[in-house]
Parts: sequence; C-alpha cells; structure tokens
Amino acid sequence: MRADARKNRDHLLAVAGTAVTEQGVDVSLRDIARRADVGLATLLRHFPTREALLDALLRTGFDELAAQAAALESLGSPRDALAEWLRDFVAWTTEYRGVTTLMAAAIEDTESALHASCVTLRAAGARLLARAQAEGAARRDIDGADLFALVAMLAWLGDQPALASRADRLFGVVAGAILTGTGHGNTEGADPR
Repeated sequence: MRADARKNRDHLLAVAGTAVTEQGVDVSLRDIARRADVGLATLLRHFPTREALLDALLRTGFDELAAQAAALESLGSPRDALAEWLRDFVAWTTEYRGVTTLMAAAIEDTESALHASCVTLRAAGARLLARAQAEGAARRDIDGADLFALVAMLAWLGDQPALASRADRLFGVVAGAILTGTGHGNTEGADPR
C-alpha cells in the first residue's frame, strides 16, 4: 500500500474509532466519512462494508489482547494472569459501544469478517483459563466459551449507563466465582471460593 493511501486509511480508522466510541457500532458510515472530511465513496474504497471497517478497527485490539494472553501464560501466577487478562479484556470491550453484541454474533458466524479474530481471542482466554484450572486456581466447570460469554456480559454492564457504576464491583463478584484459592489477585475485592 502506498504511503498516502496508508495515511488516509489510518486517518479513517482513527475517526471511525472516535465515532464508534461515542455512538456505537451502528454509527452511520456517512457520518464517519463526513467527520473524516472525505466522501462516502472514499471510505467505501478502503472499507467496502461496515463489517470490514469494524474488523480493521477492532483487529488491533484483538491482536493485542491475544498477545497479552500469550505473554501472561508464562508469567506470574495463573490466577493473577487470568484475572489481569479478564480485567483488560472487559475494559477494552467497553471502549467501543455495542461491540459485545457484534462479537457474540461473529463468533458463531464463520462468514463474519470478525469471526477469526473472535475465535483467536476466545482460544487465548481458554488457554489462560486451562492453566489456572490446572493449578487449582479456577473452576473446572467452565470453558473458553463460557469465559468469552462472561466477558461479554461484564462488558455489556459497562455499556449500560444506568449500570456502569456497578461494573467494577460485579467484575469482582464474577471473577470471584471463576477464580478459586486464596488471595484476591487483581480482582479487587472478589470473594474467592
């Protein structure tokens, strides 16, 4: 890709990121183009569909979370690694309004542009969970799909203005239900069982 085309694409992604943060994943493509000071045709030339735009926008975050999970697999206690990754994953998903619904649909839809990224992310979390389970630091009756659904649930809470103030406390409750053993790690007040 030429340098000027890369610069234009990066600018469109930056503007789209702000728009999705403010208005959610259903933000108008025309609005994004207007904010970027380009025509809709220019936006569509770079990103032919809304899903292609969202995939490009979200892929960096997905990749960073997957890389973080891989790094945490070999560092520290499995319990703290899982708690840290869960907190960061929930925080990232609440950054973009409505992304949890999109991710839940994409993980089941093999034709979705987001499918592969969501599957990779779920697998990364499943490996952290399995490591914690092997050490006796996490419940054994949940799997990666359950963990992914719990993250979506917690992120949804943060996406609801009337419930956002409860999100941190409820993260601790859910993390305490997942994690076992002594100590609270990074769950901030979780009640481990």
